[in-house]
Amino acid sequence: MTQNSDRTVTMKGNPLPLAGQAVQPGDLAPAFTVVDNDLKPVQLENYTGKIKIIAAVPSLDTPVCDTEIRTFNQRAGELGDDVVILTVSMDLPFAQKRWCGAAGIRNVVTLSDYQQASFGEAFGVLIPGLRLLARAVFVVDKDDVIRYTEIVPEVTAEPDYDRVLAEAKRIAAGS
Repeated sequence: MTQNSDRTVTMKGNPLPLAGQAVQPGDLAPAFTVVDNDLKPVQLENYTGKIKIIAAVPSLDTPVCDTEIRTFNQRAGELGDDVVILTVSMDLPFAQKRWCGAAGIRNVVTLSDYQQASFGEAFGVLIPGLRLLARAVFVVDKDDVIRYTEIVPEVTAEPDYDRVLAEAKRIAAGS
């Protein structure tokens, strides 16, 4: 596990170092393996040919994460069929499935990184001391090139939805 002490987020003001390699716009999105709600392996290549909004969250069962995923679910209608919204957390797949059912989530795919922290390491958003993911959003184009990154500095704050969706729409319009 690579830990870079220069890269931190805060949780209620307390600094938390991030592990893994930071990704930047223009980078090829790194490979990762997570599992879906039925414990089936999922990789980035499962979404080849789609524009991907990937939202990393600490836990779906927290108020800010709940709000974030409900917001993305609601606003997914602004996007075309060539855009998929993925949410990755360390929550167990069973908890994700329960949460999605209770919240009526239909337009966001929830994926779990609990087994290997593969996504967290690959995208540089793993908080190793808590074994959680930092709140972050990445927009990845159809060719798997990262076009937008936002690592939210304070884990208890929401991302900039308008900028994320605008970037996905811009990419979709240009393809």
